[in-house]
Amino acid sequence: MDAPLSEPASPRTDKPLIHRTREHRRRRFRRHGRRAYVRSVYFLPSLATLGNAICGFAAIYIASLDPTPSAKSPDPLTNWFTSHNFLAAAYMIFVAMLFDGLDGRLARFTRHTTDFGGQLDSLADVISFGVAPAYIALQLFKSYHPDIPPVFSRLIWALAALYMSCAAMRLARFNVSNEHGEQHHFSFLGLPSPGAAGAVAALILMQQDLAHESFHAHENLARILSNVLIYVLPVVVLLSGLLMVSNIRYPHIINRYLKGRKSIARVITVVILFLLIVVAHRYILGIGCLLYALWGPMSWAYARSRRTLAPASSSGSRDALPK
Repeated sequence: MDAPLSEPASPRTDKPLIHRTREHRRRRFRRHGRRAYVRSVYFLPSLATLGNAICGFAAIYIASLDPTPSAKSPDPLTNWFTSHNFLAAAYMIFVAMLFDGLDGRLARFTRHTTDFGGQLDSLADVISFGVAPAYIALQLFKSYHPDIPPVFSRLIWALAALYMSCAAMRLARFNVSNEHGEQHHFSFLGLPSPGAAGAVAALILMQQDLAHESFHAHENLARILSNVLIYVLPVVVLLSGLLMVSNIRYPHIINRYLKGRKSIARVITVVILFLLIVVAHRYILGIGCLLYALWGPMSWAYARSRRTLAPASSSGSRDALPK
């Protein structure tokens, strides 16, 4: 008797194999999609972020140019940057701040806020707002005091290195605790790195204006103030670095005070500030950035003084009650 023919496999026995094949194909496509996600980035936000990093690198390069006549270049543009190296380097910090604000706006406008863009933005900020301001301040101080004793020279270098380290830690903390979305950016924990870099760069702008601009009858006073700002610069570098890693809250100026419907008085105030920047932008930027850096300690001291006075006033009111 012949052996019975094998029956064809039922669909029930083939279903797990089909399911495994589809799952394998789905996982392969998912892995391919992730690789394509890393290979391709959103063009405009990433371009603005790289512009931020390039401005920081340019600031470092310009600050390191040798202004001596023997190092004169045949390129007139290079000669201008060489003769105004610290002034141009400080301006590059502010241009980097414009790119830093632009990349976030472009990402939110195109609805393409990604973790890749956030990490790239922080790396660019370390260069433009961490390394560049510390290096420019260090070079400026040493250009005015080339014969400073080695102990003080190392101290100034250590202050610049501390500022750079604080900026790196502040940006790493921001990456860990940051949440995507415009509604989460109304305040910052610690001084933002652009604000700290702006305080250092704005002080350099004021110092260079006092040192090189002609004040005619007040030239001696301008020279004295310029020398005073040189000695104040390491203190500003130290304080702004420590404020970046502090737990003091700083407001987001644009999101909190400039967006949405505002009163006519606030609009007029913004117009007046804009006109003042046009008239004397170096001093207005300098005073504004320094006031923003001091905003945190002043608000913290004010809140603490109110908490200290509140128990005393409440105990005095209890003593005044009739027994």
